[in-house]
Amino acid sequence: MAATRTTEKRPVGPPPVREDTCRTLLGLSPRAVGMAALLLTVTIWAAFALSARALSSSTLLPADAALLRFGVPLVVLAPALWRRRRRLAAVRPGPAAKIICGAGVPFFLAAMYGGSLTSAAFVGAIVPGMVPLFVSALVVAGGKSVPRGTQAAGLVLIVTGVVALVWRHLAAFDGDVLLGTGTLLVASGLWALYTVGLREVDLDPIGSIGLLCLPSLAVIALLTATGVLPSGLAHAAGSDIALFLVVQGLGVGLCAGLLYAFAIRRLGPERSSVVGSLSPAVVVLLATVLLDESPTLPVVIGVPLITLGVVLANRRPGTEVSPDA
Repeated sequence: MAATRTTEKRPVGPPPVREDTCRTLLGLSPRAVGMAALLLTVTIWAAFALSARALSSSTLLPADAALLRFGVPLVVLAPALWRRRRRLAAVRPGPAAKIICGAGVPFFLAAMYGGSLTSAAFVGAIVPGMVPLFVSALVVAGGKSVPRGTQAAGLVLIVTGVVALVWRHLAAFDGDVLLGTGTLLVASGLWALYTVGLREVDLDPIGSIGLLCLPSLAVIALLTATGVLPSGLAHAAGSDIALFLVVQGLGVGLCAGLLYAFAIRRLGPERSSVVGSLSPAVVVLLATVLLDESPTLPVVIGVPLITLGVVLANRRPGTEVSPDA
């Protein structure tokens, strides 16, 4: 009888392939998989920076882009999110607030508004480039050690690069650019909250997207329904809707959300912020080709400083992140 029961429980067909087995077959370590996810995220974030600048010349308004950004992932992932409803409801308020504020409506509107007043190069350099500085500040505030050595030098280079970007606008007191820069710094600080918050929740990448997009869509829908934020979606050009649906909804909202949340779980928040080291350079190159933005001398000086600073800020000898974290 016992033997019969054992035979009946034996699964039919080949055994299921585990995620770890897939990575072994591909010859990639967990850390390599995390870094690959970050590289793909860089490409998508570059598109986000370009779209932040392009929004000012499109027929869409910021609220319209936000509706696409947070609505599309929910539509695509609806069945999977329903299966995770209990785990989503169990998330503690503190980490949930970091995620919702850090990458939700406050971040989105700050990045879009800052981009409309500056350039794609500013968005691509300041928002991801300043994240290591803000993440370090949050880590220190949480009782960890103060950055030293190469990490401290990297943080100084990041600040120097940002100052180089805005110096001539500061000297000439270009109010719009300075306001846009300040808004982008706020967006970067919010994204650092999101980066740390992802590490504090017990959710997979799909659950993390649901935790971010559900309340964010509700907030943006309420703001547009009450007239606080105007919407022109009903009269927008179809090409603009399609572009932002792909870039913001499917790209940033779905793909980058999954990839970045996966990378955070594999590499940790500090190491994952190294994504900012590549993003500024990629954005500047794409902005030159697609938006006809000629790199100015401050951009040529500031972006490499920020890039080098992020690389150094994430070099921490003697500190290893567990690949299974």
